[in-house]
Amino acid sequence: MTDQGSNKTGFARDDELKKEMQGELKANRAVRAQEDREPQPSGEDQPFAEAGTSVPEPAAPSGMTPEGVTVRSDLARHLERTIYPARRAALLSALHRHQAPEALLERVAALPPDEHYPNVQAVVRALGYGVENRRV
Repeated sequence: MTDQGSNKTGFARDDELKKEMQGELKANRAVRAQEDREPQPSGEDQPFAEAGTSVPEPAAPSGMTPEGVTVRSDLARHLERTIYPARRAALLSALHRHQAPEALLERVAALPPDEHYPNVQAVVRALGYGVENRRV
């Protein structure tokens, strides 16, 4: 005898149930008398995206532009905290090691070579972007 695990019915009953359900599964109409018992299609309550519309960008913090937020996020993603304080060469080395995008490498390569950057905010500021205003 084969092990049926947690299955409460046998193989023969499974086949019977499958045949009974086949019509309901293939039907392109309501098959139940009561609407609340009708199976619901998945995702019906989700809004549809209109063609040509884009997802709005999240609001940038006070003192920053959306592009500045993106640059800061990319830098933070590709630079570990232990690198600071750092010079341009160390920043570029870490960015190469973490396979940063070429556009980010080019921006950092344009920084002055002897300047010390204590944190990612200082790098973002040196790149010409604003930084987040501190709340008081």
